[in-house]
This record gives sequence, C-alpha cells and structure tokens, in this order.
Amino acid sequence: MARVELDGIGKAFGAMRVLSGIDLDVLDGEFLTLVGPSGCGKSTLIRIIAGLEPQTEGSVRIGGAAVDQLRPHERRAAMVFQSYALYPHMSVAGNMALPLMMARLSAWERVPGLRLLSPRRRRVMAEIAREVRAVADGLQIAPLLERKPSQLSGGQRQRVALGRAMVRHPDVFLMDEPLSNLDAKLRVHMRAELTDLHRRLGTTFLYVTHDQVEAMTMSDRVAMMDAGRILQLGTPADLYARPANVTVARFIGSPAINLFPARIGVDGMAALEDGTEVARTRLPAGSAATVGLRPEAMRVVPGGPLAARLRRMENLGPEVMLHFDLPTIAGASVVVRAASAAGVAAGGEAALAFDPAAAHLFDAAGERTDHVPALACAPEMAP
Repeated sequence: MARVELDGIGKAFGAMRVLSGIDLDVLDGEFLTLVGPSGCGKSTLIRIIAGLEPQTEGSVRIGGAAVDQLRPHERRAAMVFQSYALYPHMSVAGNMALPLMMARLSAWERVPGLRLLSPRRRRVMAEIAREVRAVADGLQIAPLLERKPSQLSGGQRQRVALGRAMVRHPDVFLMDEPLSNLDAKLRVHMRAELTDLHRRLGTTFLYVTHDQVEAMTMSDRVAMMDAGRILQLGTPADLYARPANVTVARFIGSPAINLFPARIGVDGMAALEDGTEVARTRLPAGSAATVGLRPEAMRVVPGGPLAARLRRMENLGPEVMLHFDLPTIAGASVVVRAASAAGVAAGGEAALAFDPAAAHLFDAAGERTDHVPALACAPEMAP
C-alpha cells in the first residue's frame, strides 16, 4: 500500500513561513500533481515527503505508517529531480545500479580492491545487472547502458533518472519538475511516456510542476498551491470548470481566463462596468465582484453587448486567438478563441457576446460564489 497522508504540514525558514497547515491524502496508485507558481512551496513540500527536508510541524505517513523519523532511503519513496542528478563519471548502468548497490552491499564490499575478494558481491552484482537490464529494456534505453550522461540527450537522461528510481521498486514516486529542462516537443512526448509508465506500474505518483498543461494532461487529481497553502484539490476538470477562487481561475487554463470588474445592483444582478448583466447572486447590493469568462465562452457576434476593437490575432492553424480591447470598460482586454478570424481585421471594430451559463462569479475577496446566469434567472433567487 502506497497511500501518502500529510497532516498539518508546516515549514518555516527562520522567520519566513513557506508552508502552512498542509493536509493532503494521496490515494494508493494515484497520479497527483502539485501545481502553482514559482515560490509557492510545492518543491519544499515534496522534499519533506522524501525526507530531504524536515518539516517544522505536522506529520507524514506513507502506507499508513509515520515516516517523520526515517531517513530518505528508509521511506520507500524514490525521487526524480529537475536536474536529473546523474553522476557524470559513471555509466548509465552504474547510475541505475547505484541505489541497489548501496542497499544490498556492505561497506567493505564497495571498497575498491577489497570488493574483488567477495564471492557474495559477484553474485549480488549479477542480480543487480539483470534488474537494471530489465528496467532499461522497459524504458528503451538498454543500448545506452555503457554511455556516460554527457553522451545522452535530455530525454535520454530523463529516462535514466526514471530508471534509477524504478529499480528500487518504491512504493511512491516523487517527481520535482522533471520535464522543465526539455524542449517543448520533447516535453509533450515525455508527458505521454510518464502517463503510460504510471499506468503500467500502478504505483503512486506525486508530481510537482509550475506548468498547468502538465498538471491538466497527466493527473488523476491536481492540488493547486499558492503562498504555502493548497487553494483547491480536485480533478483537472473540476479546477477548470469550477475554480474555487480568482487565483485558481487565473492560473488554470490556456489562454488565461478573461476577468472583468463587476458590481452587484439592487436587484441582485452582477453587471459589468458598461451595464452588461451577467448573473443574479445573493451578494449584497453595491458590493464589488469579479466575472470570469473563458476564451471559448466568448464569440464575435454582430450586435453583441460588448463593443470591442481587435488589437492582434494569433493564428494557430485549427483555431485563432483574437485579442480585443474593450473601450467601454476601463483598461479591459479579452482573448476570444475562435475557429477563424473571418470578418475581423486588426484595429477594426467588433461586437462580442458570451455564454452567461459559462460565466464564473467571484466575490470581493476573490472567492467563488453561487449565481444564476442572467438569461436563466429563477424568481426564487431574488434577494
């Protein structure tokens, strides 16, 4: 069993607190991703789970047992680092075999010269070589076993780092931004490989990234972090469709969500600065709010309620990203995801409409609030 449970984890470096009250339950065999901006505490959290960093308060349990007092190699967790952390003077086979040698050979069996006198060492090393070969075959790096890390590409180094973790047969894989050093095309390929690897192994994966695309495409669940706290935990679809607050809404999704300042009227309607009504809510009349609209929820429609001026367009082949300024809303700009830019020219005037049912409403504190779309308001929702 490889369930990972965090209870009230906190971490401070002197007077600076980087983690506060982290509670998290990672299920056995789950692929869970910690995502958030740089400096949010996600790498510190995964290092605490690995035993590389002590927590200030709280407890870590793996497989139901507390591991707070255990050293890293005793926790049955394998770490894959952003920098790969391969020994440059050792071959691929040597790098992959090293954790098994440290675990299975005594200190004197690892001493140059003396180790040649040990029949047991020869037997153990043969077993280790077979295990390394089996893992290398699975990762398709067997032809590289005699090479040094300097002779490998970035993707090959990443496979070696994964192989070094896999030979230990850990209960939990911990991965700290392992794809960030790869180019865009190779990242897409390695995302698919990691997903397939997780499916084959059925082992618990805890993955750290600042790239929301990685989080959304690979994970069973995502924990969005900011300022040392978990803001929302759920499936990728949950975080996209029902963000808990403005921070989650802004971070999840590409292109980013369009956000507009709004005000609650006496009739309970949330309206944009130009008077366009979006939703009915129970927020107090006169209070400030924020309306969020994903790019795909907006479209160019003659006679639409929002006057706009096209600033630029991005042709991505199957779709076009249209960037508009809204003259009637101070400082507002929006991105519209469209099938084409037909009928719209740079600098030209246009009118935009949106789907009220796809709108997100946040209160003055930035927290999600319940609402009814403007075109489907029920009488019983009136304040």
